Amino acid sequence: MTDRVLVLGIGNVLWADEGFGVRCVERLAETRAFDGDVTLLDGGTQGLYLLPFLEEADILLVFDAIDYGLAPGTLKIVEGDEVPRFMGAKKMSLHQTGFQDVIATAQLLGRCPPALFLVGCQPEELEDYGGGLRPAVAARIPAAIEVACDWLAARGIASRPGTTVTGDLADWSIRHDAYEAGRPSADEACRTGDARFFPPVGE
Repeated sequence: MTDRVLVLGIGNVLWADEGFGVRCVERLAETRAFDGDVTLLDGGTQGLYLLPFLEEADILLVFDAIDYGLAPGTLKIVEGDEVPRFMGAKKMSLHQTGFQDVIATAQLLGRCPPALFLVGCQPEELEDYGGGLRPAVAARIPAAIEVACDWLAARGIASRPGTTVTGDLADWSIRHDAYEAGRPSADEACRTGDARFFPPVGE
């Protein structure tokens, strides 16, 4: 029986480097085709709504931005039983608390994937509503994907250059390229966030 693989990107793309995990899984879908039963999912900040996806997987690979206290852009790889501990070591946002709860609940039910792998990246900036990934973090996406594909390949999950068709990613309007292309200049930007996400005055 072929292992069922869930590749999950979690985080909030509206908070600068918080979007690292989501952008990784988007890039993975754009650049790699997988042999076997592999699901690529933008988990966003859904928390316990992700539990059914975990229950169906044999292998879980997660991309996420996690504050390890290292230099911005540093990748840290965690595997097995260490994954839940690192997911909650230093919470940056509610999504981490939520996903730690997802893993704990899956374990309690006896339905947690037996193989866990986390590709974490140290963020540089989180307090920029509407902001994109900082260069030091965005530059690490190819390396993060390479690490992930190598780990999967070692478990018999092969991939090749190509694309993975999935309906489990965010709408094209907020994918990385479209999101960045719509960003106002530094002079025009709202410094309390991104004006694209504020209602017009009077509404």
